[in-house]
Amino acid sequence: MVLNKQILYTSIILIFTIIFFGISNLDYVVQDNFYNFNTHSWILNKTTQPYRIIFYDGIKKILILFVLLLLFIVIFFRQNHIIKEYYKNILLVILSAILVPVIVGGLKKSTNMPCPKNEIHYGGNIIRTSVWQGYAKPYSDMPKIACWPAGHASGGFALLSLFFLFKTRRKKYIALISALIIGWSMAIYKIVIGDHFLSHTIITMLLAWLIILIIKKIIFFNNN
Repeated sequence: MVLNKQILYTSIILIFTIIFFGISNLDYVVQDNFYNFNTHSWILNKTTQPYRIIFYDGIKKILILFVLLLLFIVIFFRQNHIIKEYYKNILLVILSAILVPVIVGGLKKSTNMPCPKNEIHYGGNIIRTSVWQGYAKPYSDMPKIACWPAGHASGGFALLSLFFLFKTRRKKYIALISALIIGWSMAIYKIVIGDHFLSHTIITMLLAWLIILIIKKIIFFNNN
């Protein structure tokens, strides 16, 4: 499949996903399993260790160190023949690791979508809404909320770019599966503590892949 078609199909799937979750109750069907309606608490508290250090603070630091390591390699070892061969591929990973979280973070600040813990259904004070809807009063006067899409998992899903780092099919799919495991591990943690719905994560994953494809097209000047 040529790159332009991948970008087009990913965009269509992303739009369909946003609409589907916006008009369905699937998020509630999934999220209800992680909330105790008797005790009005999530099955995992966000301060509970070692989960927080592993799936939140720790993994973020590891991802940052990984990107810094790649930057160090391309700056100081650029003349190495192996680095020369993989230079554009490494650059793709670096840019993806930076731009995916930045773009997702920018969307979070502008969409004004609630987290599960903010919604009345889970003991919060905000009504449910879709991303294309505005809040009626008195909810429209409340401070903006930044919960859509999932920002934390975006760093993990940015690693999907590793798929393009390798040349053999086996290594490509090992990289892809590894990135999905990391991204979903980060995402599930945020889901079970009430910070995100399933849809937030799926949308972030698709958006990350779309951004990666666009970066690849720009870097490799691929007009197909």
